[in-house]
Amino acid sequence: MQKRRSYDQNCPVAKGLDTLGERWTLLIFRELLGGARRYSDLRAELPGIASNLLADRLRELEQSGLIERTELPPPVARTVYSMSETGWRRVFPVLQSLAWFGLPMVAPPDDGEEATPLNGFLAGVLLAFDPSRAGGVDATYRVTIGGRDFEFSVRDATLGPRRGEPVLRITADPADLVRFRSGDADLRRELLPRIAFSGDPAMVDRFRDIFVLSAG
Repeated sequence: MQKRRSYDQNCPVAKGLDTLGERWTLLIFRELLGGARRYSDLRAELPGIASNLLADRLRELEQSGLIERTELPPPVARTVYSMSETGWRRVFPVLQSLAWFGLPMVAPPDDGEEATPLNGFLAGVLLAFDPSRAGGVDATYRVTIGGRDFEFSVRDATLGPRRGEPVLRITADPADLVRFRSGDADLRRELLPRIAFSGDPAMVDRFRDIFVLSAG
């Protein structure tokens, strides 16, 4: 196991970087925002990371209480990693701010690399989460993007893992979601009808408000 580096400074920025500032750490959290992942899944999505380094990072983050390791029973019988409640509460706002910073630098799906389902989920949905609009909501949602399902919840104006059955299903194309979030009002008006909602209309309206899925 590699020796953990530290800035050795008693300030909140330095202390935060001691945990989150190591290379690959935030990208591991990016993957876990999409749901529980196997070690092999993480290796596949982070092709530049050495196997021993990934193992070290996962161990450190588990010890910090920011991720959880679960042993699934037979016939699946595999280990998966997921973000803990503490990870959702403390790390997601960091990722959200960083993603807003990086969004203008992302090549449009028409001009650059094809948008992945995870990029569509992060850019089109989670990126715009507004806790000030989420008061009183306690619900789980399922978002299907490019054939991949993402499930998460909102409770106490905070995002978290799935809790119970989803009350809504949202279906969209990943490229549409990325273009929607980075486009102007005209483009959003064009793309909005292509985001399909299934569920109670009042809950749909609340979801669209919380995640700013409107043309305005």
